[in-house]
Amino acid sequence: MTTPELTSGFGTPTAADDATRRATTRILLWDLPLRIFHWSLVVSVVTAIVTGELGGPWMPWHGRAGLCIVGLLAFRTVWGIAGSTTARFASFAPAPRALLRYVRGQWRGVGHNPLGALSVFALLGLLAVQAATGLFGNDDIAFAGPLNALVDDTLGRRVTGWHRLLANGLFALLALHVLAIAFHAIVKRHDLVRPMITGTLDVAPGTPLPKTSRWRGGRAALLVAVALAGGGVSGLTWVGRGAAPVAASISPRSPASTSSPTSPTSPASTTTSKQATQAAPAW
Repeated sequence: MTTPELTSGFGTPTAADDATRRATTRILLWDLPLRIFHWSLVVSVVTAIVTGELGGPWMPWHGRAGLCIVGLLAFRTVWGIAGSTTARFASFAPAPRALLRYVRGQWRGVGHNPLGALSVFALLGLLAVQAATGLFGNDDIAFAGPLNALVDDTLGRRVTGWHRLLANGLFALLALHVLAIAFHAIVKRHDLVRPMITGTLDVAPGTPLPKTSRWRGGRAALLVAVALAGGGVSGLTWVGRGAAPVAASISPRSPASTSSPTSPTSPASTTTSKQATQAAPAW
């Protein structure tokens, strides 16, 4: 077994590596809208995780980060249809035959490999479900999703439970994503981060290239994607402001709770208050 990966010292260039590098062709792999989407999603997801863990007064920022994720996913949906070749879902949707070839080490191409494509679809799908459950959930204290008023208390609590549970799966997928990037960088010596920053990739001779890198819908598709994302976030924000009294009504300090026969200073009300505080979501 004398493959270059095993004889190169995990990163030490060899003569064969230098010759290959001189013969490579530089192509535009990821278009600018896709790169902006990617890093905006990274910032939004990290913000949602951190503010969700902090809880309390940070929950409104958790909700804002969730709305940003909704808008970004709406943009990615349009761009996955009308974006450049490597951004389109159809260009990297993994077929069983391609996945088998990749496992056997026979797959060659640019963009998402079949296994990476599965990870992308899984991550986008889970983020969509997570964001959707957050829109209908509440923390039983002072925060409610913009669509929480559309469901009753029982369904709202159930959806909030799903939101917390799905967070564990999201953490696992994000960890696998980071580990895969590290594996490609250290073992296979494939830098997956730089192309997502610069957009370009040096392709070895004989590698199948996409037929075109132009945007299928051009500027019109970009405007539609941005308008859909911005309009969706603005609409949800407007609905959420209208539902603010509902969020207040589920607060432990609402008029309904103060009119209860139980005194606010009684042990029963104190226990209820503690239980409500403990019910604040960690996600």
